[in-house]
Amino acid sequence: MTTTTPYPPDPHAPHNELPGRIMAREMAEQPSVLRRILSQGAPAISRVAQEIAARAPRFALLTARGTSDHAALYAKYLLEIRLGLPCGLTSMSTTTAYGARPDLTDVLVTAVSQSGGSPDLVASTRAAREAGAITLAVTNNPDSPLAAVSEYHLDIMAGPERALPATKTYTASLLALYLFVEGLRGGDGTPAMALPDLAEQLLARQDEVRTLAARYRFAERMVITSRGYGYPTAKEAALKLMETSYIPALAYSGADLLHGPLAMVDNVSPVIAVVTDGKGGEVLQPVLDRLRGRGADLVVIGARHQVAQASAGFVLPTEGVAEELQPILEILPLQLLAYEVTIARGQDPDAPRALAKVTETR
Repeated sequence: MTTTTPYPPDPHAPHNELPGRIMAREMAEQPSVLRRILSQGAPAISRVAQEIAARAPRFALLTARGTSDHAALYAKYLLEIRLGLPCGLTSMSTTTAYGARPDLTDVLVTAVSQSGGSPDLVASTRAAREAGAITLAVTNNPDSPLAAVSEYHLDIMAGPERALPATKTYTASLLALYLFVEGLRGGDGTPAMALPDLAEQLLARQDEVRTLAARYRFAERMVITSRGYGYPTAKEAALKLMETSYIPALAYSGADLLHGPLAMVDNVSPVIAVVTDGKGGEVLQPVLDRLRGRGADLVVIGARHQVAQASAGFVLPTEGVAEELQPILEILPLQLLAYEVTIARGQDPDAPRALAKVTETR
C-alpha cells in the first residue's frame, strides 16, 4: 500500500516519518508569500520600476539559471507583450568564459536568482554594469553578492527556502516580475490581488493531484508542453519532476513539439499540457488535437473546457484571471504533482541526489 506524507505535514512528527516535509511546508507558504509581496513589497517594486522607466531602456536582457531561468522567461513574455520592449535571454559564458564586452548602454539587464550567490551571475552582471547597462537583481537575499553589484534590487520576500526544489521562490519571483513590468507601464498591479486566495484554494486540492500522480508512478519518461505564457510553467514543471522523482521530463513549446519530437509520442507516453486560458491556449489547440490523434495519455492543466477533452486533468480557476497572471497559479498543482510522484516512488523530495541549494557555476 502506498502511503503519503500529510500536507501540510505535522511539524512535530519524527524526521524519519516525514520525507518531503520541508518541500510540503514551503509549498503551503506560497499564499502568505504572495500576500506579503502585494502588501509590503509592491511599493518598493513600483519605485524601482518608475526610476528605470524614466531612463527609457532601449531593450532588455535577462540572466538566470535553473528555476530562476524559467522566471526570467516569464518576464521575457511580459516585457515583449505588455511593454513592447525587445527582450532576450543571455548566455553568461559569452562574458564569463569568452570575455565578450558588448555595448550595453541604456540596456536593462535583469538577473534573477534565488540566492544571488552564483559566481557567473555576479560576474556577468558586474560586466554588464561596466558596459553601461541598467542592472537589476531580483533575489530572495538583499544582502547577496548579486544585489551588491547591481544598481537596483527587488526583494522577492519569500523567506528562507530550505528544500532543494525551489517552490515558493519561483512563484514569488513571478509575482515580483509581474509587478515590476506593470510598474514600467504605469500600472498598479491590482489584477494580482486575487492570487493569494486562489493559490490557497488550489493547494487545498492535493487529493486530486495525488490521484493524478498514480498515473506516473512507473513512468519512464514524460513530455510537458505549452505555448505563450504557459511555456515557462512547462519548463519549470519538467525541472521539478526531474530533480525530485528522477523521471526524464522533456518540456517543449507546442510549436517545437510538432517539429519532430511528436514522433516519440504514442499511446503509452504520458503528456501533460499546460493550457493557459487565452491566446496561448488558442494556439496550442492544434497541438492538443494532434496529441489526441496519436492516442497520447494526455493530461491537461487548465480551464474546465480544455480538461474535459483530455484523458484526465486539473481544472484551474481561470475565470477572471488575466492570462499573464495564470502562470503563478498553473505551477502550483504541478509542484504538488512532482511531490506526490516522488513520495509514491519511495523517494524524498527534500533531498534530491547530487544537488546543492546554491549552484556555483562560473
